[in-house]
Amino acid sequence: MARLFTPFSLKDLTLKNRIVMAPMCQYSVTAKDGVPNEWHYVHYTSRAIGGVGLIIMEMTDVEPDGRITDYDLGLWSDDHIPAFQRIIDSVHQYDAKIGIQIAHAGRKAEDAPEPVAPSAIRFEGDNYKTPRELTTDEVKRMVEKFAAAARRAVKAGVDTIEIHGAHGYLVHQFQSSLTNHRKDEYGADLTRFGVEVIEAMKAEMPSSMPLLFRLSAVEYVDGGYDIDHAIELCRAYHRAGVDMFHVSSGGEGPAGKRRPGNYPGYQVPFARAIKEQLGVPVIAVGMLDNAALAESVIANEDADLVAIARGLLNDPYFPLHAAQQLRVKPLAPKQYEMAIR
Repeated sequence: MARLFTPFSLKDLTLKNRIVMAPMCQYSVTAKDGVPNEWHYVHYTSRAIGGVGLIIMEMTDVEPDGRITDYDLGLWSDDHIPAFQRIIDSVHQYDAKIGIQIAHAGRKAEDAPEPVAPSAIRFEGDNYKTPRELTTDEVKRMVEKFAAAARRAVKAGVDTIEIHGAHGYLVHQFQSSLTNHRKDEYGADLTRFGVEVIEAMKAEMPSSMPLLFRLSAVEYVDGGYDIDHAIELCRAYHRAGVDMFHVSSGGEGPAGKRRPGNYPGYQVPFARAIKEQLGVPVIAVGMLDNAALAESVIANEDADLVAIARGLLNDPYFPLHAAQQLRVKPLAPKQYEMAIR
């Protein structure tokens, strides 16, 4: 039996295989109201039919001006819940599990009239404005907004929730000395905002539901943090209640002397380092849409799950095709069994 197709359990989350659909923004909200629509329904349901074990819905923001663009999803209102619930119920029909990635873009909110951030430091690029530094009271209210979004996600029926602490968005901005120059308690301790968000969200989640955290393991801007800092972040976040880390890298700004890899599996060593140092389950991601490579990541115990992003845009049935390549009987819907054996 290929290890990629063995079950995985964490608390009450049990997956039929080790394949995760990584969150990918679709920029497809039609009314700019943050509500998922028919595109999202078909997009996520088709990947469930295609055999993914866990789907993580795209970056979903805690307030309107926390979105990258006005065409992103949100969970800042109870009015959003029914549309998410419809998608979640559909995914569950096809034996897949699903979570939502909760986030705020911070200084990378392109369409916000006035973006907010830990410090008034502009992200480099033509589409970005100089953000306003959040007051200490506003930071505390931001924590409450993350908690409220988690409460709505639970009400919509998710199996898990992921905090977006990677790729230069708000949580990442707080945990990096490049973007956090604050003079209050949220600057004195770079983990404080993340820890408070974790604790507040955990209070809104069933104790049996795992909380995931997506982390950039290294920054590529000159002077950015390295894996050692990421490991210490993970220690603090794990103590606060994170059950699994989804390990990516970069996104904080243009690369300097150190540059991201451009080859399959280049981020896997980061996932393995965090797994080894903390003894916690991890998700590896980054150009892993090759069945043999994905299998090796699991079989070598580099990670517990593998996340596929653009590979699942290219092939919604990647898990079924990977099973064929690894000589495992695909768990295809009966309607497709005549073609996928």
